Amino acid sequence: MRFLSLLRCTVVAGSLLAAVAAHAQTVLERVSASGVVRVCIWPEYYGVTYRHARTQELGGVDIELSAQLASDLKVRVEYVDSSFPALVGDLTADRCDVAMFAIGVTEQRAEKLRFTQPYLRSDIYGITTKSNQVIRQWADIDKPGVLVAVQAGTFMEPVMEQRLKHAQLVRVKLPATRERELVAGRVDVFMTDYPYSRRLLDNADWARLITSPAPFSVIPYAYAVKPGDAKWLATVDDFVARIKRDGRLERAAGNHGLGPIVVR
Repeated sequence: MRFLSLLRCTVVAGSLLAAVAAHAQTVLERVSASGVVRVCIWPEYYGVTYRHARTQELGGVDIELSAQLASDLKVRVEYVDSSFPALVGDLTADRCDVAMFAIGVTEQRAEKLRFTQPYLRSDIYGITTKSNQVIRQWADIDKPGVLVAVQAGTFMEPVMEQRLKHAQLVRVKLPATRERELVAGRVDVFMTDYPYSRRLLDNADWARLITSPAPFSVIPYAYAVKPGDAKWLATVDDFVARIKRDGRLERAAGNHGLGPIVVR
């Protein structure tokens, strides 16, 4: 009995040590050992990480660049579907190693995640319908009675919450979308960024772009990782620095119509 008790203690102690060792392993060590880098994406992000409904193929600037990251690390890439509302939880729960879908660097996110240097940046734009008589120009947005939509969890949400003084803010939560709310007439305009505005202008003949006459709220975009692993953050940040120097960032952005928002 004493032997069995000692054996059980040894097994328990070994399991605890293994768990501690696994926890202490850096992301880079885990990626190197597994041969896989897990990349969180939002598959609805046109031009960035978009999954085509018909073919189910992924395309966009960060699909290209995540493949480049994997190549530089000499591993393969595995994509994990995420979203802006799920971003923090997916990274901190180790569902993925890095989020690569043009993450807007906001104060709220910077409190919970760590970011590389920026590689893109975008202002906020309005999208309305061509037939809408309420919104004809930017100055029409913040007026009494106007319903302004934002997708919940995007960086537009806190910005518009702070900036709107007269219009009513409408938070659209997945699986609902801003486009459906707009086309159904439940909102007058929705706010988005440069990449997502391209989706509407390229694919929806009803869409009309509303731009601010002056910069409204320009946000830098970066890649995000969980806190507490400086070595992994430095690895991903070094990658961003390299693709800026060697032209891979500009080429990938140009391939998807995002050249105007590259951070050099």
